[in-house]
Amino acid sequence: MPSRPTTPFEDANRPLNEIKADLFKALAHPARVRALEVLVDGERSVGELQPLVGIESSHLSQQLAVLRRAGLVTTRREGSTVVYAARDPLVGELLAVAKQLLRVTLTQTRDLLEDLDAEIGVR
Repeated sequence: MPSRPTTPFEDANRPLNEIKADLFKALAHPARVRALEVLVDGERSVGELQPLVGIESSHLSQQLAVLRRAGLVTTRREGSTVVYAARDPLVGELLAVAKQLLRVTLTQTRDLLEDLDAEIGVR
């Protein structure tokens, strides 16, 4: 029996746009984004991540499982503790680009609001 791909990115028969969409779906939760932001700075256990992400440990474990299935984080055991890490430094670069894009978008929106306020005389 052929082995099943371990991440959505290992199935060569899927169209590339579907694989890309799966990557972004894995990022589509605030807790997952925050966990990745922490993990790009170094590996952590759920207990270490929990106060930094700000959600219950059981919920955090579920979110980390999504990231693991998507191939964005890796795990290793340290005794009875599971330690998580960003799979690749590119994860940090992706998050940095997203922040830059958000900054540009928000700056443009702010500029439009200032123009609108000036037009209608709001101070």
